[in-house]
Amino acid sequence: MKKWICALLATALSASLFTGCGNSDAGKNGEVYVFNWGEYIDPDTIKMFEEETGIKVVYDEFETNELMYPKVEAGASVYDVVCPSDYMIQKMLENDLLSELSFDNMPNAKQNIGAQYYEQAQEFDPGNKYCVPYCWGTVGILYNKTMVDEPVDSWAILWDEKYADNILMQDSVRDAFMVALKLNNYSMNTLDETELEIAKNALIEQKPLVQAYVIDEVRDKMIGGEAALGVIYSGEAIYTQRENPDLEYVVPKEGTNVWIDGWVIPKNASNKENAEKFIDFMCRGDIALMNFEYITYSTPNTAAQELIEDEDIRNSQIAFPDLSQYEGLETFRYLGEEGDSLYNDCWKKVKSE
Repeated sequence: MKKWICALLATALSASLFTGCGNSDAGKNGEVYVFNWGEYIDPDTIKMFEEETGIKVVYDEFETNELMYPKVEAGASVYDVVCPSDYMIQKMLENDLLSELSFDNMPNAKQNIGAQYYEQAQEFDPGNKYCVPYCWGTVGILYNKTMVDEPVDSWAILWDEKYADNILMQDSVRDAFMVALKLNNYSMNTLDETELEIAKNALIEQKPLVQAYVIDEVRDKMIGGEAALGVIYSGEAIYTQRENPDLEYVVPKEGTNVWIDGWVIPKNASNKENAEKFIDFMCRGDIALMNFEYITYSTPNTAAQELIEDEDIRNSQIAFPDLSQYEGLETFRYLGEEGDSLYNDCWKKVKSE
């Protein structure tokens, strides 16, 4: 849901490149089946991989982790490389769907991915055996400096009556509850029913102040000055600031979600060797840079970071924050079917009020 690029041309280009994927002599060294988020890779990197390796890429896209998972689980379509999010990687591991990676076959993955990102990934991939981080980011508050006149440093401002009908919340159960749980200094992965009840009541109390629960629309509304405050992903914040310099992004002092999307190889993959070649290619510094510039979500690839020519982007505290300066950072964890049901029931009550 957080993957987005605004140009229709890119969509058309993607469709033309990913149907058949590549040049006429691709495939002399076999194939690799890739399953990724929509608009989450530079199409030119696919062509370059095919040209350099002779491996044909068969490329499919998904919209959400929840739509991706049953396809991989069922095995009706056998994919060699998939790019899920942190908590979904954990779920896939718990259900024995992933193959352990051979990092000796992926020197770029070993050398170019920063140690801090592998450390963060251990929350859902203990020992870093199954996942190579691809993109990452934070969730925070985007605010319009011309509409908000006090410092923004806490989730509490989203409950300020002064901004009634000028607040945008994410239309997502885990993201919405993350905000309310962090506001009350609870873990965003809690299964404590008392804590969830407090968070639910906070969201119900906030609801009259909320202009809309949105996903992608938060960008356009904030760019257009239609709201003063919005909950947003850091990669999207970078884009919005380019379009409207009055916008600022902050990670609240209570903490937030630090998310990671990563490359994994399903256990039933037919082309594991080619899959590892694909992942390693995407971890090359120049290729990772191309993907970062295309999708604007932060890259964990330190070689790519060093190649960024725009000094403002290279030193951006939105794109590449020093996470050690923040408290209360967590990564979403898979909470099991009972946990999912508990959160969904609470969310239904919020939305029905």
